Amino acid sequence: MPEDPHKHENHDEVSASALGPSSRRTFLSGVGAAGLVASLAPFSAAATAVRTPEAPPAGGAGFSRSGAMVAIRLRVNGKDHEVQIDPRSSLLDCLRENLHLTGTKKGCDHGQCGACTVHINGRRANSCLSLALTNQGDEITTIEGIGTPEKLHPMQSSFVEHDGYQCGYCTSGQIMSAVALLKEPCGGADADVKEAMSGNICRCGAYANIVDAIQKVRGKA
Repeated sequence: MPEDPHKHENHDEVSASALGPSSRRTFLSGVGAAGLVASLAPFSAAATAVRTPEAPPAGGAGFSRSGAMVAIRLRVNGKDHEVQIDPRSSLLDCLRENLHLTGTKKGCDHGQCGACTVHINGRRANSCLSLALTNQGDEITTIEGIGTPEKLHPMQSSFVEHDGYQCGYCTSGQIMSAVALLKEPCGGADADVKEAMSGNICRCGAYANIVDAIQKVRGKA
């Protein structure tokens, strides 16, 4: 007797019908979830591979990844200092953390505010932008090296006299730039001083008093 061509189709319909609406939804949801997991498997494996840390390169001595430190000698404020530092340490961090000369301030740490200004071989520089190990052999001067509470530098005294500060956080950098300016070509007008000091930001806005303090020392009050 020939087989009914619609037998299996009818059987599937009866089976699906017997599951009921809720059961059908559960079944289809399970199939969909299984398909999603299978499709995402390659991406999951790739992401895991990306996150896997690479082995340190051969000959990695001197890099912080291997935990190595380097010994350097710095001449700061007329004295030689031997310190062990991370080779990536900035001059700013070395001054503050290793030599404990905290008068030099960390502001933006990107060379934009001037709070970390020091003198390197007589010229002002942002210490946050200079690697400490590249300054071996240089003559470095910080705010602690230009005057003491008992004997202030004329620029320090002028800042006090003219209230060239408010919160004081930027003041050491301002003074270091101002002292360097005394040896730089700069016009006599206040506008010239403002331009020469434009790399130092005072968030309190004491610019007028800072200019007065500088001009007093320059003899242009």
